[in-house]
Amino acid sequence: HAAFQDVSHMVVFGFGFFLTFLRRYGFSSTGFNLLIVVLGVQCSMLIEGLLVLLLRKESDSVLERAAVSVTAVVISAGAVLGKANPVQLILMTVVEIIVFYISKWINNTFLQVPDSVSMMHVHLFGAYFGLALSSRFSEPTPRSEKNASTPKSDLLSVLGTLFLWVFWPSFNSILAEDKNKAIYDTYLALAVSAVTAFMLSVLTTKDGKFRMTHIRSAVLAGGVTVGSAAYSIEYPWIAMILGLLASVTAILGSYCLQRCFSPVLKIHDTSGVHFTFGLPAVLGALAQVVLLVIRNWTNLTRVDYLVLFHVGAYCQTISVAVVTGFITGLILNFRLFKTTPVSKYFDDQFYWEVSF
Repeated sequence: HAAFQDVSHMVVFGFGFFLTFLRRYGFSSTGFNLLIVVLGVQCSMLIEGLLVLLLRKESDSVLERAAVSVTAVVISAGAVLGKANPVQLILMTVVEIIVFYISKWINNTFLQVPDSVSMMHVHLFGAYFGLALSSRFSEPTPRSEKNASTPKSDLLSVLGTLFLWVFWPSFNSILAEDKNKAIYDTYLALAVSAVTAFMLSVLTTKDGKFRMTHIRSAVLAGGVTVGSAAYSIEYPWIAMILGLLASVTAILGSYCLQRCFSPVLKIHDTSGVHFTFGLPAVLGALAQVVLLVIRNWTNLTRVDYLVLFHVGAYCQTISVAVVTGFITGLILNFRLFKTTPVSKYFDDQFYWEVSF
């Protein structure tokens, strides 16, 4: 299936290289990413099969749903990149996949959110699960040389960004009823967010040069935002505006979060999943609600019903992600799982045979 191949390339190649920006953590970024992807897909398929047995309900596109759901785990892994060992990542994968499906089931059953829409909550769930998880890991030393990038590692990371950018329309459309519309809207949002990222990168730096960290995060923000709001977008220009707002949110959010949010809450978000995936997903959630109100404004009773249920679904997703992520972080730091010493953070040599 072509769409499944695209999504598979996206999570394996795209995220695998996207996370290689650390100077001495390339083997681990790509290798552990493959490990959690294949494990997560297997867990998802087992859960899908269990739901079919328990609910007596036929489920199509099982493999496609599994590939989409594992994106949440990959995003969460980015928040603890370089700090969690393979055993911790395996346990995190199993727990997060199970909890994500529970959250999705609550949205489907009690809040009447369509299954294809609730699957697109992966960015929201993955980002905030990962941030809560990261809060339980020790912060790296302020001037750690390994917690930095090189031109070569940045180049590999941008290669991953390009893979994600190219395949994101397939990701947003794989479970959609109107696939062509979802593809067009996603591509337009990605295109506008890319242009905006380059413009804002120049305008927000003192020397007027492009910053690779801006390009890596902000060019994908439009795809994340449209993924949450795709089913309420009626015109292409709406997708383009969302792409613009998403890119602005990602770049300005990176400044605000690094200076205000992270120091206060003591959360070290290694790969910036909060402003790359979390904030654009929140923007998409707000856009979804606003577009629903505009579309149904003549029927106030229906508007109240739709807003209540959609806001409830987003709040439920974030709440479950934060609470379970925090608890999972506490569990992963038990001595049983041999927590990585801070001095060994971001270092391939602790896990791989490496010759420098």
